[in-house]
Amino acid sequence: MGAAVRLAKPVEELIEASRLEELLGTVRGYPKEVELRGRIERSLVEEISRMKKEPDWMRRLRLRALEMFEKLPMPRWLYGIEEIDLEEIAYYVKPRAELVERWEDLPDWIREAYQRLGLPEAEAKFLSGFTAVYDSEAVLAKAKEELRRKGVVLLPMEEAVRRYPDLVKRYFGRVFPMADHKFAALHYALWSGGAFLYVPPGVKVVQPIEAFFFIGSELEGQFEHTLVVTGEGASVHFIEGCAAPVMRRYSFHDGMVELYAHRGSRLYFSTIQNWSRNIVNFNNKRAIAEEGAYVEWLEGSIGSRLTFTYPATILRGRGAATRNVSVTLAHGPVIKDVGAKAIHAAPETRSVIVSKSISADGGLAVYRGLVRVQRGARGSVSSVQCDSLVLDEKSRAYTYPRNEVEEPEAEVGHEASVGRLSEDQLFYLASRGLGEGEAKALIVLGFIQDVLRNLPLEVASVLAKVVELEFSELGGVG
Repeated sequence: MGAAVRLAKPVEELIEASRLEELLGTVRGYPKEVELRGRIERSLVEEISRMKKEPDWMRRLRLRALEMFEKLPMPRWLYGIEEIDLEEIAYYVKPRAELVERWEDLPDWIREAYQRLGLPEAEAKFLSGFTAVYDSEAVLAKAKEELRRKGVVLLPMEEAVRRYPDLVKRYFGRVFPMADHKFAALHYALWSGGAFLYVPPGVKVVQPIEAFFFIGSELEGQFEHTLVVTGEGASVHFIEGCAAPVMRRYSFHDGMVELYAHRGSRLYFSTIQNWSRNIVNFNNKRAIAEEGAYVEWLEGSIGSRLTFTYPATILRGRGAATRNVSVTLAHGPVIKDVGAKAIHAAPETRSVIVSKSISADGGLAVYRGLVRVQRGARGSVSSVQCDSLVLDEKSRAYTYPRNEVEEPEAEVGHEASVGRLSEDQLFYLASRGLGEGEAKALIVLGFIQDVLRNLPLEVASVLAKVVELEFSELGGVG
């Protein structure tokens, strides 16, 4: 394939000209210390490793990934992308800002961006720890003293590689292998930024921990890597937030999340993804659950032009369980290909997959899922429920479930439904004084209410607010 994967249409063609000029006013330049572009080759990869002062084992891992990227074909299941010119993207961007532990120490232009998103207030109210990544580098890392006393490790991924090499090597790249597909290999060759969280055995982290990722300008690649490990009997809730301003051209996100839940631990991972409409979002997410462990995914996919993400859990120990919930909004001429995977590799394992997709104004929402029950996984049970809401005649929704059951003593069920918004519903709400956008937001929130009520309050409130903004006069702008 070479280094080119191209967008089917330029982003400029996907937004009305009058609206585009209005939104471009939100894009501002900012000081950058380093910006690497050019061919994806050995010298580029080694330069990234050198700048990050990495140990030799990580440099070698990057180079193996580069070789894999050059050899692997384009994923056959990937559609909607005709061309992203990787040679015009900046693979590594370091803003002119040092890593700090206090909001007040950030440069004004970064602090203002995060204040507009309400992050300082959220961190102060309900988070145990917080990491902020701007472009390719962590610029803020905070953890409450209570976490440190309990032995919890929360660091930017680069710092963890240097300070805890043996611990990181044990898990890094072991949950989601680089050979899985071409963009996974690209990620491992170019990764930068992200968070490392280790919760020791028996430690319960009561308040959530968040990492927030921000892409600051067009024609950038963001390749952050997040690794979360819960020791035996531990528990934690990790929140991932994403945003970007509106840009004239696209930027490319190719992130990675690896979760490892040891015996009897509980690991909750929530993503609220509100990229602007110019982001091509390719996200790789996978978890391993040992005996009696529980892993829960929430994927709130609201923004972006194209999104491809399929959180997966490998249930490797007896009695392991997972719940995978996705709320997908394809609003406008966008494509959201979101799904879930559950691999039952041990007896008496459980999986629940719930997908809620909404299509509006010409959007395409796709659920693509896999449930595999391997031979010997006796007594395993899986349930899949896919509900789609289509708000107009221009929009579409498709469901592609796949069940591979090799164990006769297992139970796998699937339900799917599609609903359409009628003119009568809109007329009724309009007669009660609601505008069209307000009415659609209300209907969507009602459609996902059963999901929201089972989420932590802080996550549910953010997700609801993002949905309301998407149908407001402002529209979703990241």
